[in-house]
Amino acid sequence: MSLNSNDDGGAPSARTRVRRGVPRARYGREDILAILHAGMIAHVGVTTPDGPLVLPMAYGHDGERLYLHGAAANHLLGTGDGHEVCVTVTHLDGLVMARTPFHNSMNYRSVVVRGRATRIDDEAGKRRALKLVTDHVVANWDSVRPPSQSDLRKTLVLEMPLAEASAKVRTGDPIDEPEDIAGPWWAGVVPITTRFDSAITSADLTSGAEPPDSITALAGRTADERPQPYRA
Repeated sequence: MSLNSNDDGGAPSARTRVRRGVPRARYGREDILAILHAGMIAHVGVTTPDGPLVLPMAYGHDGERLYLHGAAANHLLGTGDGHEVCVTVTHLDGLVMARTPFHNSMNYRSVVVRGRATRIDDEAGKRRALKLVTDHVVANWDSVRPPSQSDLRKTLVLEMPLAEASAKVRTGDPIDEPEDIAGPWWAGVVPITTRFDSAITSADLTSGAEPPDSITALAGRTADERPQPYRA
């Protein structure tokens, strides 16, 4: 099943159907890919012999598959190879402050992806996946030393289909009780924006090299605005 098939607004599977806050569910391809674009960290969950394990990781995607990487000895990725994995990406947009803390909330965009993860062993496939992961965060793969054979041997890369993915989005003001709205308390939203500052050169830099354009171009941009190799 391709992510394209979700454009009709239906959940791609029973286990990715949003059951709480149903009006906030999004199943369309563009919604899901836009949230993946905005995020930079995925929380990856697997079931290990020692119990559930969830870790934050960088990720990349090509519109059809999600890519994860880590050290060859990474316990989570090694366990996930050939098994079901759950990946979540969340972009926090604001604190929603209600008239009572019971109704405080957050504005957010989130995606849940479920599927079987598979190890990429061929060199060309691994390099392509690692480039997607690197350039998803900041597009600098082509402006630095390329990974060596030793680097590749030390790295484990997994791919998983984006076929089973759903999104959930909250926007807007707090939802208070009518009797509280008439009260004296303040309510509103505190916006949150992830924005890049100017690059700071490493203290041990001796070459005199200047930051590449892909780095300097980040200054002042939000996470949503950063260039990427794949964009919905």
